[in-house]
Amino acid sequence: MNNVYLIVGLGNPGFEYEMTKHNVGFRTIDKICNKMQVKLDKEKFNGLFTKISYKNNKEIILCKPLTYMNLSGECVKNIVNFFKISIDNIIIIYDDIDTNIGLIRVKSKGSSGGQNGMKNIISLLGTENIKRIRIGIGKPTNKNLANYVLSKFDIKDLAFVEKSIDNASQAAIDFVETSNFDNVISKYNLI
Repeated sequence: MNNVYLIVGLGNPGFEYEMTKHNVGFRTIDKICNKMQVKLDKEKFNGLFTKISYKNNKEIILCKPLTYMNLSGECVKNIVNFFKISIDNIIIIYDDIDTNIGLIRVKSKGSSGGQNGMKNIISLLGTENIKRIRIGIGKPTNKNLANYVLSKFDIKDLAFVEKSIDNASQAAIDFVETSNFDNVISKYNLI
């Protein structure tokens, strides 16, 4: 079914992780839900999701995997198989330490870049040809990586983070509306 789109934000479930750097994918899904005035109202496939009818007979599934980050692919694969979603209609949104805070990087394919959630998704779907929007969280300077991604943003960075989450949410919506990911890359990459 080419008219079903899956937008997945990666993160870790639980209140203690809500505002951490690793959860910008979850927060982007929240932003999309706010823009579309919907809630994630179903829990199945190891995830929290909603399925909505959208313009031009398109359907969108918005999802947050409820596995921890490293096992995100389990949820994604379950939804893809159940709803028979084309690889071409999937977007994964997640944090990226190789991109500066406040910027997003939009790509149509590639390796996981060391991001464990994306690594698991690529492994279980069997392809690197997965569209993704990476939200910059910057590199740690004096913390180890695990502590860094599980920490919260400094107050001075919050406005930049909110802007990048908004841009990422709009980029995903634009893709569903136009079905043209090249245009999305041109418009949003590194803004």
